[in-house]
Amino acid sequence: MGAAVATDIRKAPVGPPVDPPSGPPSGPPSPPPPRPPSRPPVPDFEDERRWGRVTTPRTLLSRALSVPLILGFTVFLPLFVAVQSGDGQRDAAFWLQLLLTMYAGARLSAMVLTSRRKLLQGSFWLFVYMAMGVAPLAQAVLGRVPTPVVGPRSDLTIAIGLVLLGCTAFDVGVLLARHRPAGRAGGSQKEARPVMAHRRRLQLLTGIAFLCSAAFIMKLGGPAVFFSSRQEIIAGIEEAGVSNGDGQAGQALLRGFGTVPALLALLLYTRWLITSKFARRKVSVIVTWGALTVLNLVVNNPVSNPRYWFLTVMFAMLFTVFPVSAAMYRVALSMAVVVALLVFPFADRFRYDEKNYKPVETTSFLEPMALKDYDQIGMFANTITFSNSGPGHFYGRQLAGSVFFAVPRSMWPGKPRDTGVMVGQWMGTVNTNLSSPVWAELWLDFGPLGMGAGLLAMGYASARVDRRYAKRATRSSPPGSLISVVVPLVAGYSFILLRGPLLQASGRVAIAALCLALVATYRQDKATTLR
Repeated sequence: MGAAVATDIRKAPVGPPVDPPSGPPSGPPSPPPPRPPSRPPVPDFEDERRWGRVTTPRTLLSRALSVPLILGFTVFLPLFVAVQSGDGQRDAAFWLQLLLTMYAGARLSAMVLTSRRKLLQGSFWLFVYMAMGVAPLAQAVLGRVPTPVVGPRSDLTIAIGLVLLGCTAFDVGVLLARHRPAGRAGGSQKEARPVMAHRRRLQLLTGIAFLCSAAFIMKLGGPAVFFSSRQEIIAGIEEAGVSNGDGQAGQALLRGFGTVPALLALLLYTRWLITSKFARRKVSVIVTWGALTVLNLVVNNPVSNPRYWFLTVMFAMLFTVFPVSAAMYRVALSMAVVVALLVFPFADRFRYDEKNYKPVETTSFLEPMALKDYDQIGMFANTITFSNSGPGHFYGRQLAGSVFFAVPRSMWPGKPRDTGVMVGQWMGTVNTNLSSPVWAELWLDFGPLGMGAGLLAMGYASARVDRRYAKRATRSSPPGSLISVVVPLVAGYSFILLRGPLLQASGRVAIAALCLALVATYRQDKATTLR
């Protein structure tokens, strides 16, 4: 029992090598001896593309948190809001709003848990989930809205259905971009050269930023005004004679040139310092970055700027400082939901001065979303009612006003007004600073088919840019890579573009495009690029 089985191993005789016999072979050649099966080469642990995926503790933690996150955004939070007591009606509009919220929650969860950072798609679904989903659902439960819905209930139902249609079209555009071939048939597969920041032109942009911001500060009476309230800023602009009645092109240009070049220069210098040892050793770069930081604390602080613009600044800075951190991307999208629920409705503390500020007193966390902000669904319904009352669709006229925003009304007497202002004046509201979401803008200009086509194009473009950003924004990408700065900035500003009106948002877009055109170059020699 238990006897060991010995293996007979015969060793080759030890001796001098024997030469093979000379002359022709006497028979057929013997087959070569069989080789032992070779093991496939083991890929390096760092090469994730050859392993498929490396299972790390962080990956396991992400998988463990995925189910609670999906259930929380898609099921628990919408149902928790829906079962609260309130005076709202449980009709078709309510159930359609609940469906829209759950759909947006599922898509936002997918954005948070994706293996690639998708900044543009993530910001889109974050806006839809909060501004078009949870907040309007809370308003439907309570039966209270921040802006009156003047039309019939059926217009509200149509508005919610059109928003859901637009979101579906956005996803279709993403799918089309995913299945787009890598190159044209028979064309070159060579990748296009990346757009870089020109070092000398960046220094020129920095000088322009200091001049424009200094003129903005002096025009309003000094730096102290920027730490008082937004009401003081608006009063200073009116006293400076820039705001000319209902035409706000001058005001938009003044604020745009005073804030946008300073922010872009700071983002480019921040990326340069983070990704380049050469820049961190250069005193002039560090001093310039410090001066730009102080300048932005004055002109881009949360006291003197709208909350959506400050959100743009923070979003752009966050993903410029952490260019490749997947954990920071997930935390930012997840925590943004909490901030939008609990902080954002109260973050207008600095909009008014001490005499005109009225603190919000609420008895539940749903009431702030019904008392202020988040009027996008209601304003879409009002836009439908306004169109049905006689004007109809505008067939691109409102969009043309946004594109040619800088043309003064003295040269264009029939220049369109902001869509939110136009609908608000038709409603007879005192405050016409109302939103006009991109769904309403596209529907008013081009109808439901045009709205769907516009959202489909937005989804296609967002997916293409996100894919290119994920490919280019790596640790090995050069310090002057413009896409690593532009995409976070566009993702942050998309909250303003999605909220609308587009005419108000066009000024800063045009100024940013001019600044980027100034510093952009395809050259990659040492004399021009950031090192």
